[in-house]
Amino acid sequence: MSIIQLINASIDQNKKSILENVNIEVAKGEFVFLIGRTGSGKSSLIKILYGDLSLRKGIGNVVGFDLLKISQKQIPFLRRKIGVVFQDFKLLSDRNIYDNLKFVLQATGWKNKDDIGKKINEVLNEVGLFDIEKKYPFELSGGEQQRTAIARALLNTPELIIADEPTGNLDPQTSNEIMEVFKKLHNQGMSVFMATHDYNMIVKFPGKIFKCDSGKVFEVIAKQKVNDKE
Repeated sequence: MSIIQLINASIDQNKKSILENVNIEVAKGEFVFLIGRTGSGKSSLIKILYGDLSLRKGIGNVVGFDLLKISQKQIPFLRRKIGVVFQDFKLLSDRNIYDNLKFVLQATGWKNKDDIGKKINEVLNEVGLFDIEKKYPFELSGGEQQRTAIARALLNTPELIIADEPTGNLDPQTSNEIMEVFKKLHNQGMSVFMATHDYNMIVKFPGKIFKCDSGKVFEVIAKQKVNDKE
């Protein structure tokens, strides 16, 4: 069963063609890397998957939603089935970690205080964070902030995690620790689709690899990629 399917898909941004004839198939439970130079279209492709950009033509299905026909009213429902993790964490700086996570739950319909507290503890424990609920983002290390961002992505028990350069702002050791979190989630059955520049991670954590290059997307094998660094 495919959790992501793009067939002859065309992706535009600001009326400019970014990628043409994109064909990607990701089965439920797979770990997939998306690689390519800066400006090659990785972020645009990622944005298509969670409804931040509209698909121009072709076939596109993500977690059961038709990307060519999806309406603005349906996009929040799409995003409840997807957890998105960004390079710059995107935590709310004016509130502590508990309130960051509570904000997301309340925005997606959670109302019971006890259920909210239980879920927050569950996802923080899942990513290896303890006793940080009252801390603010600026009090956390980069790795702790990214773990918090991953916890936030897990709040609504998504079918798919999409990560856009999740280790881009982290040192090598912390990057490795964050990748271990993703692999743990994958080993538990989570589907992961990750854009990355970090080729060391691709070697250490093998998965299916797609590459954006010259307006196209194609599948490569890890050995080819290692010998073709940016």
